[in-house]
Amino acid sequence: MSARRRRPGVIALSLALIAAGGAGVAVLLLQVGNRTDVVTVVRDVQVGQVLTEDDLGKASLALDPAVKAVRADNVKSVVGMRAAVELKPGSLLSPSQVTKDNLVKAGEQLVPIGLEPKQIPATALVPGQKVQLVHVPAQGTTDTDKTSGATPQTINGRVVKASGAAPGTGIVVVDVATAATDGPTAAAWEAAGTLRLVLAAPDGT
Repeated sequence: MSARRRRPGVIALSLALIAAGGAGVAVLLLQVGNRTDVVTVVRDVQVGQVLTEDDLGKASLALDPAVKAVRADNVKSVVGMRAAVELKPGSLLSPSQVTKDNLVKAGEQLVPIGLEPKQIPATALVPGQKVQLVHVPAQGTTDTDKTSGATPQTINGRVVKASGAAPGTGIVVVDVATAATDGPTAAAWEAAGTLRLVLAAPDGT
């Protein structure tokens, strides 16, 4: 008799759990259905390259609010801008990946610097990273800086692009923007093999 009395309560509890489960499923389905049209990259775009409509596509995704992506209805706002980083096909385009500015500004020169594996910082070199180009006299020379203990000559620069490591050698080529007056000096140091690249402090000093 007592078992029969408990039966309606068990049934009611079961119905409540089913209802709660159904509500959860409904919320999940609602989230899946809430899709956003965003801009995607459809082909390789190099750093500094001007974006065209042919470089971009569209996709409809269930996007997490924390993900910053250019909405499809704003695609025309990024066409004509420059890639601030290297863009790869299949990736979403975020506002931070494009810029209106030339990566090499007026009054600057671009100096390519080849770094051997042992010279590459553990910290990834990214566009905009501030660096210093340091003149390190070759061994066996009687350079004034080396013999006198004076502070080595340095040139301030900014990373524009860093290539991937070359197969076999592991050499990475870094394009560094310097003041136009310093460009020839940095190029001469690079040609002589007496240039080293170091990361500047976060405040650029």
